[in-house]
Amino acid sequence: MFRLKIKEVAESKGYNMSTLSREADVPFNTVRRAWKNPHYEIKLATLNRIAKTLGVKTADLIEDISE
Repeated sequence: MFRLKIKEVAESKGYNMSTLSREADVPFNTVRRAWKNPHYEIKLATLNRIAKTLGVKTADLIEDISE
């Protein structure tokens, strides 16, 4: 199982949901879902755009957790 760390990474870099949505060119609803639900199944291409905007590797936004 995995957990998204978008909220933690974004907040540490000074982003909120709307700023991240605009700068990554990702729909606000997608960012909101991923922000509020760490188990949201996001498309890899979308996750990559968010990672580039935040200046991190895509893998830095995913945490592998044991069930």
